[in-house]
This record gives sequence, C-alpha cells and structure tokens, in this order.
Amino acid sequence: MNARNYFIQGAIDPVFIGEQIAKHSSKHDIGAHSIFLGQVRADEKVGKHVAGIEYSAYEDMANQAFSKIREEAFEQWPLNCLHIYHSTGLVKTGELSLFVFCSSGHRKESIKAMKQIVEGIKHKVPIWKKEIMEDESVHWVQE
Repeated sequence: MNARNYFIQGAIDPVFIGEQIAKHSSKHDIGAHSIFLGQVRADEKVGKHVAGIEYSAYEDMANQAFSKIREEAFEQWPLNCLHIYHSTGLVKTGELSLFVFCSSGHRKESIKAMKQIVEGIKHKVPIWKKEIMEDESVHWVQE
C-alpha cells in the first residue's frame, strides 16, 4: 500500500494554510474547524539561541505512521476531513513546521480529535530534529 505524502519541503507558508481553509467554505456540513500550527521557537541552550530546526525523516515509515493516525482519528471521531502537513529540511525560528487541520459538525469533537492527533504525531511519527544554533553549531533534539 502506498502511503500518502504528508511532507512539505521547508517552512509551511501561511498563504498555503489560508488556501486550505478557504477550500472548505463550500462544505456546508462542517460546523467547526480545529487548527494546530507548530512554530519553531528561539529556545536558549548553553547561552545560544536556536536559529532554526532541520527536520528529517524516513519518509516511507513516517507517511505510514501519519496515515495510521489519520485512520484512527476517523474511526474514533465524526470528522468531515483531516489534513496533516509536516516540514522537512530547514525551518527558521518563527516559521511554521506543522499544520494540522480537522473539521467536524461540532466543535467538541473537532477539539478533542485535534488533541489526540497532535499527541499521536509527537509520539508515533519518526521525525528527527536538529537544532541549528545562531552560531551555526548543531544540537540534536532527543524527545
């Protein structure tokens, strides 16, 4: 089975996010959208600030994990749609690296589903993060 590709090279453009949301205005059975945006922070570590994060993944395995999270969300919650996009490559501080967008008839289901989806992504999808510090030194993130 070929898994769908959930990855976008580089930062996720806010214009792209707006376009994805706008596409749903014609779907009249949707009463709520939940949106999660992951943004790169300028954390300080050992006196240095993070300038960006370089994301990498074994994409076939990661795409399968994303697909499973998506299938489980549709089984558990009455969702109308669910879209997941994650960055690969360098994403600079302040830019977006994760965009999750789910819709349902009612807000409670959408909000509860979003929490489960984002936690699933964090704990089940094999994505590696390498923090690039302002002095260009590197720090691998272990979570």
